[in-house]
Amino acid sequence: MSQARTESTILSNGVKMPWLGLGVWKVKDDGEAERSVASAIEAGYRSIDTAAAYNNETGVGAGIRNSGIARDDIFVTTKIWNAHQGYESTLTAFEDSRRKLDLDVVDLLLIHWPVKDKYTETWRALEKLYRDGFVRAIGVSNFQIHHLRDVISTGEFVPMVNQVEYHPLLTQTELHTFAKSSNIQLMAWSPLMQGNLDQSVLAEIGAKYGKSPAQVVLRWDLQNEVVTIPKSVNPVRQQENADIFDFTLTDEEVALISGLNRNQRFGPDPDNFNF
Repeated sequence: MSQARTESTILSNGVKMPWLGLGVWKVKDDGEAERSVASAIEAGYRSIDTAAAYNNETGVGAGIRNSGIARDDIFVTTKIWNAHQGYESTLTAFEDSRRKLDLDVVDLLLIHWPVKDKYTETWRALEKLYRDGFVRAIGVSNFQIHHLRDVISTGEFVPMVNQVEYHPLLTQTELHTFAKSSNIQLMAWSPLMQGNLDQSVLAEIGAKYGKSPAQVVLRWDLQNEVVTIPKSVNPVRQQENADIFDFTLTDEEVALISGLNRNQRFGPDPDNFNF
């Protein structure tokens, strides 16, 4: 296992977070989640990203517990779902997630979506959990700049992470710049564009390095200083997704990939969602 797979960014509060993690969206909690987490950890992954809304926290916890790797060596992220937002309900929802994961402390807790009129109170609850030591870091997901400004202006802490849809067709340059200036670590969900990788630029660059288009995109994430969490339940694909630390894109290649941007979302718009 390449030690590079455990390379970490350092969040604003000094906590180390691996650049590469496993996403488990849509992974079923019928044994599949446990197996996927176990195979990813065996392949060298040390970060797992789940959420209450994924309904697989129990399986994720089992996979971590049975991996044979010390708990302190694995970074676990989960999220507060929209229906549970608000101060007291967030505290209750977190306890439910913690019980399912069977963890005393969660490494990173995120607000899943910026639910109107609720996310600032939800953030206040995350701050309490952070102060009380139940989470090592707190952040948000799918927040635009104006959402971030809201929690920054009303809260005690600046979010340490913002997990957003991010890939070559949606580079979110302005949001990324704002995050960097605010010392917020950007994290990419759906980094592989839900399989829409049929771009000649990716194929041509991949051919140069003997890498797949997926590996090229994940490497582009890292060189843009964005944490990435590709999802796969296939051990071979998990291994492939992790083999991105033995080559480096040139500045020109990074720019070519960024030039694919169309502001195209495969997921919901954070300013227009109803769930």
